[in-house]
Amino acid sequence: MPIPIEVRERAAMPYHRWSVVEYHRIAESGLLGENDRVELIEGEMIDMAPIGSRHAFIVNRLSQAFSVGGTKGQYLVSTQNPVCLGDRSEPQPDIALLKSGNYMDALPMASDVLLIVEVSDTTLEYDREVKLGLYARHGIPEVWLIDVNAGELTVYREPAEGQYRLIRKPMSAEAVSPQMVSGVAISLAGILA
Repeated sequence: MPIPIEVRERAAMPYHRWSVVEYHRIAESGLLGENDRVELIEGEMIDMAPIGSRHAFIVNRLSQAFSVGGTKGQYLVSTQNPVCLGDRSEPQPDIALLKSGNYMDALPMASDVLLIVEVSDTTLEYDREVKLGLYARHGIPEVWLIDVNAGELTVYREPAEGQYRLIRKPMSAEAVSPQMVSGVAISLAGILA
């Protein structure tokens, strides 16, 4: 099958990769507004998919479950907020459990992240093929990927050489605990109920 012309042209032509600093300047200049759903991944500004009701419901239920489970100041639940990963990436994961701290003057970085959860409705392939590798390269210790359509949770742990070495799919009713957070156990069946 021949490669489409637009793919060949992009591969042959150099293009600018944005830095996090440039990305913020673009936003400060007003070219990106508060309501623009864009994240910076490896220097590229990626349009994020609109949030549907199933996706929003699951993110809200997860946020609630993590908030109830860890209210002793053990961690901070960050919902759909940016995390700075190096000079060229600022993804906005659906949920990030962060070490307790003050992030008023700087966004959390990879070393601040205990767990990332991505809820995938229409973005499963992108989250699996692009974002997981990004998280692994930056040493995010654990990522949960929820496939909304299949009703499956996949747990990724032990990042090494740009990938996760331990990949597990718990049963829907099985309670799963983040490895770096105590006192929290969540089942996908409980979230979807």
